[in-house]
Amino acid sequence: MRYSLSIIAGFLILFFASCEDKNSSQKSAAETVAEKMENDSTAIDVAKDYTEEEKIEEKGLGEAYPIPQEELIPFLTQYGKENQENRVRIVTSFGDIEVTLFRDTPLHRANFIMLVKNGYFDNTYFHRVAPGFVIQGGNSDNEATYEMRQDVGNYLIPSEFDAGHRHTYGAFSAAKYSEQNVSKASSPFEFFIVVDKGGSPHLNNDHTVFGKVTSGMDVAEKIAQVETGQSEWPIDNIYMDVEIIE
Repeated sequence: MRYSLSIIAGFLILFFASCEDKNSSQKSAAETVAEKMENDSTAIDVAKDYTEEEKIEEKGLGEAYPIPQEELIPFLTQYGKENQENRVRIVTSFGDIEVTLFRDTPLHRANFIMLVKNGYFDNTYFHRVAPGFVIQGGNSDNEATYEMRQDVGNYLIPSEFDAGHRHTYGAFSAAKYSEQNVSKASSPFEFFIVVDKGGSPHLNNDHTVFGKVTSGMDVAEKIAQVETGQSEWPIDNIYMDVEIIE
C-alpha cells in the first residue's frame, strides 16, 4: 500500500513543469515506434519488483546514480568531457527531427546525451502540443517514466542563459518547474521545440535554449497540428525514440 501511494505521488510530481506535461490519454497504435515503445515499457515495468540494485543494473545505470543535486555540476562536467556527442535524432511516426546541441550550454548538453544513452526518452512522448507556439516532449503517463526519473535522480540543472541563445523558430529548449524555482533551473527530463515562426522572445532568460533543430521542422509542424485534449495533451500519444547521430 505504501509503495502504491509513493508511485501515485510520483505521477503527480510529473505534472508541475512549465511548458509542462498535462492530461493523459489513451494510447494509439503508433506503427513501428509505438510497437518498440510498448516492448520497452513492458521490460522496464517488470523491474518494479526488483531490488534497487537489480533495477539499476537492468536499466544500464552505474553506481553514480541517482545523481545528488550537490554533485550534479562536477558529474555533468566530467560526463561532458567523456561524451562529446552533440547531434541527436528524434524518431517519431511522423518522421525524424534532427537536433544539434550547443557546446556552450555544457551542463544541458551533457545531461541530454546521458539520458539518450540510458534510453530514458524511448519511454516518453511528445506530451504537449500548443499550435503556433511549442511542442514538448520527455514525459509520459507510464509508470516506467516515473521509475526512471527516480533512478536517474531528482535534480535541477542550473540555467545557462549566459550563452545568449534565443527562442527563435526551431529552438530546442529546456522545460522547468514553475513553483519555488526563482533561479529558473531546468527540468532534466523535458524539452520543447519552438514552432512559432516569429519566435517566442518572452521565453528568453526564462528557459535555457541548448540546441537547434537542423532538420525536420516540417515534422515538428505536423506534430503541432494534432488533435489535443483541453490540457494540450495529444488525443493519440506521439511516441518517440531518441538516438545519437554523433
